[in-house]
Amino acid sequence: MTPIRHDWTRDEVEALLDLPFSDLVFRAQQVHREHFDPNRVQVSTLLSIKTGACPEDCGYCPQSAHHPVDLERERLLPLEEVQEAARGAREHGATRFCMGAAWRNPTDRNLERVIEMVRAVREQGLETCMTLGMLTPQQARRLAEAGLDYYNHNLDTSPEFYGEVITTRTYQERLDTLEHVREAGMSVCTGGILGMGESRRDRAGLLQQLACLPRHPESVPINQLVQVEGTPLHGTEALDPFEFVRTVAVARILMPQSHVRLSAGRTDMSDEMQALCFLAGANSIFHGERLLTTPNPEANHDRTLFQRLGIQPEAAEESAADKQPREEEAVRVQHG
Repeated sequence: MTPIRHDWTRDEVEALLDLPFSDLVFRAQQVHREHFDPNRVQVSTLLSIKTGACPEDCGYCPQSAHHPVDLERERLLPLEEVQEAARGAREHGATRFCMGAAWRNPTDRNLERVIEMVRAVREQGLETCMTLGMLTPQQARRLAEAGLDYYNHNLDTSPEFYGEVITTRTYQERLDTLEHVREAGMSVCTGGILGMGESRRDRAGLLQQLACLPRHPESVPINQLVQVEGTPLHGTEALDPFEFVRTVAVARILMPQSHVRLSAGRTDMSDEMQALCFLAGANSIFHGERLLTTPNPEANHDRTLFQRLGIQPEAAEESAADKQPREEEAVRVQHG
């Protein structure tokens, strides 16, 4: 059984990325099969519950108020619209419903409204996830008490490259929010974005940060940059598809029990590239035609691809059962 480590060095991670492609994917597939059914994929749906006018200056994001992007700003969605979207997600096979708001951090008043959404989505029998920006310890506790299962807060890239992409929020602030989420008892969803002009060593740095958290994230979204005209990163040279697959494979090796999710950018991936990602250990996707404000493959296309590959969506009860090994790992970590 592959040991669970939290002490990876940057050089070790980069050495994995440097392996011959076939050797790397073979190793990742071995690790994957130790912990997961290789023919099952967890399906999540993502809904933007508040779009645009974000005060952050993330260079990739069309929702930033700093960038001249043609994006209609919207207020927080009514509860009824969220409930309807959750019902549709469940009917299309999603087991987790994720909600995102373009905030630097939620106000306590906004938190009351999103807590209502959490409770309403849980009544649909779905796992819940939110991404609302930075959280205080008290806000994290309130979300946990309301029954929120997952909180997403991406690290985006390596600490060294981070300042090239974002200046309005520090790397440590992101790590602090993840700590608040974990201490409140929620599961952590955190990953990064590839193709922003970073080096392979930067990708190794991102993976090292994720794998050296006190407890591995339950979900690790791996995003490919979606280039939106008007954002500073529009026009960045596209990442080699094999480099993306390599990063997925190393994420699987470093974090054996985590769900590694193909997130933004799948519309620019061929079916063959996605198949390689599944072979390399990806076992989660975002399902639905939009991810917040950017396109995503249509649900029918995903179902067809799953059929071609012999993949089955993970059932809700399996998704919940998968938490047990990670809970046991947490106990081992806490007690040395």
